[in-house]
Amino acid sequence: MPDSVISPDEFRSRILSAIAPMAAYPQPLMEALGLACAEDVHAQVALPGFDNSAMDGYAVRFEDVAAANAEEPVVLPVVGEIGAGQARVLALAPGTAAKIMTGAPLPVGADTIVPYEVTDRGVARVSIAEAPQRQGQHVRYAGEDVRQGDLVVPEGTVLGPRHLSLLASVGRASVATRPRPRVVVISTGAELREPGQPVGHDSIYDGNSYLLAAAARQAGAIAFRVGIVPDEPRAFLAALNDQLVRADLVVTSGGVSQGDYDVVKEALAPLGIWFGPVAMQPGKPQGFGLVGEDRVPIFCLPGNPVSAFVSFEAFVLPALRRLMGKEPSARPSLRARLTTAMGSPAGRRQFMRGKYADGLVTPVGSPASHMLGGLAACNCLLVVPEDVTALAAGDEVDVLLLDQEF
Repeated sequence: MPDSVISPDEFRSRILSAIAPMAAYPQPLMEALGLACAEDVHAQVALPGFDNSAMDGYAVRFEDVAAANAEEPVVLPVVGEIGAGQARVLALAPGTAAKIMTGAPLPVGADTIVPYEVTDRGVARVSIAEAPQRQGQHVRYAGEDVRQGDLVVPEGTVLGPRHLSLLASVGRASVATRPRPRVVVISTGAELREPGQPVGHDSIYDGNSYLLAAAARQAGAIAFRVGIVPDEPRAFLAALNDQLVRADLVVTSGGVSQGDYDVVKEALAPLGIWFGPVAMQPGKPQGFGLVGEDRVPIFCLPGNPVSAFVSFEAFVLPALRRLMGKEPSARPSLRARLTTAMGSPAGRRQFMRGKYADGLVTPVGSPASHMLGGLAACNCLLVVPEDVTALAAGDEVDVLLLDQEF
């Protein structure tokens, strides 16, 4: 490998070493969905907070009803009714019962719940035709789920609906998280047209900005898709400078190779942005650096759609996850067996589109970097190492499952 070519791993390491997690701050629970918790959260209250009923029925003392059966039911006076959030009966005398609803607090003196199903559902008096199996039947005890002070959500947890429910249930209205990065996506190219506009014999629709903005949004970021920028360095720099005020990260596509109209490289290389070849297929030409007063990370991806997507997966996605404090930064791989033989270029790590199911993977389409139909049809990327040039059917390969939470 020539000295000027770097490996994908080295390039990713350079990127991650230049990026630190964003500062955390408290956010309302619903705004924290999908974000990484930036604090250890301990329960402010116990769950349940008090002894309560797990059934609709009657609160009783176990010894008062232990002998009940269908032939000789136990009959007890009913001294009141206890609804959830409407507790009026606070104590129960021996030899009495209180009607109780699910979730309502157990009165002092009661230790067991008799469900409606084994009673006559009496109002003034209740006939109980079946003894409870044990003392404490159908009672939820205070703290049996979570004790006050327990660690309920560790720092680094990516917050899902179940975590938010738990946080709300222990009294938290907000939680410290790292925010969603604001990602600005810029496409360059005189040949590009917006979808819905007419195209000529030498123009194409801009699919890359939709691809990259959607991928950023799927990763949890806030994506801003900028209009097409022409192939002129001043126009590109003007558009970039206008966008930096709302950007935590910038992604461009196109204009990074060796052509006469590679505007991104022409505009940014004098500012110290690194451009060079990475030993991978597709996605060999890459650019990365920090721009503006706030040193905003900028990723300059190739213009071919498959190259842009693979580059996003390999480099931009880990950077976004680092900004959000999510681990691991890179998508984990699994092993799968090839259903057919395939080749790979020497000295370059190949990311081939594939279809994965039940431990088997099939390459989709060709390695060409413009084949967008195959990209849309795949559900994974096959990763073939730089030193492997041929694989036979049945060989194992690393697979990156796309569109999967991790």
